[in-house]
Amino acid sequence: MKHFLVIIFIVINLFSCTSQESIIIKKKEINWQEFPDLFTDNKKTTFIDKFHFLENVTMYEITYLSDGLKIQSFAAIPKKEGKYPVIIYNRGGNRDFGAIQLFGGHQKLPIAHIFSKLANEGYIVIGCNYRGSGNSEGMEEFGGKDVNDILNLNKVVHELPKADTKRIGMYGWSRGGMMTYIALTKMNNIKAAVVGGARSDLRTIDRPQMEKRVYAELIPDYYQNKDEELKKRSAILWADKFSPNVPILLLHGNSDWRVKSTNSLRLALEFEKHRIPYRLKIFEGANHGISQFRKERDQDVLDWFNKYLKGSATLPNMEFHGR
Repeated sequence: MKHFLVIIFIVINLFSCTSQESIIIKKKEINWQEFPDLFTDNKKTTFIDKFHFLENVTMYEITYLSDGLKIQSFAAIPKKEGKYPVIIYNRGGNRDFGAIQLFGGHQKLPIAHIFSKLANEGYIVIGCNYRGSGNSEGMEEFGGKDVNDILNLNKVVHELPKADTKRIGMYGWSRGGMMTYIALTKMNNIKAAVVGGARSDLRTIDRPQMEKRVYAELIPDYYQNKDEELKKRSAILWADKFSPNVPILLLHGNSDWRVKSTNSLRLALEFEKHRIPYRLKIFEGANHGISQFRKERDQDVLDWFNKYLKGSATLPNMEFHGR
């Protein structure tokens, strides 16, 4: 009997150790002192106005494991003690076009500004370079197995001491919006989402070069399984899989040549059909990034997360009601 109990104890401990094993393999704090252009003085005591919010934020580069691959990510965390809601940011683009790095550059996303600005509002913001981009290992699949990098990033969040893991939201733009749509159907702990300029139907090929240079090069066995692979990435076909408990803000510019605004319009109609809580906002004459309405766009994003993620707003009543 004693031997039996010893064996049970060992097995329980083995499972316990496995479940608690960290997927973070490297966490490095960014030292802003290494970037003199951020400061107004030689002593590096005062940030320039554009980056003044860095005073209240600590940023880390975090490498974690996803399907055995080393994935690069960045996280902006408020310095003040406390628990903070989390926004998982899903980048757009493909390969190194749109890859996240601290200060951007040619075709890069400057997350020192984007992440830290949101973190200054009381959020932890974290996002990764999907496999095959930035300093991440592996091969990108444009909405295939690389979605696992987002699912595993969710595990990273649970290892951040200041993260309020009961309040996690998701924010994706362009291709990152497509990744967000897919991830939302595979996760049950997201409280609110914002998607901008995202394609909801990849079957409509209105940019032949996009198919030739992106879909065909990144999606495995694309031409052999074209219809099936595009369906997997087209949210308009599986809108019924979205949770009725996750309010989604859809943003789009109706002069967006990269992704036509009809993608958000048609998806909104599917959300209507399945009573998924959403708000759709189309910006007149705006481009892919809605840069003509930058302040309004950013305020809309912040207001949405403040209401449904940080705040205690009740879910919208999607039942038909009223007089």
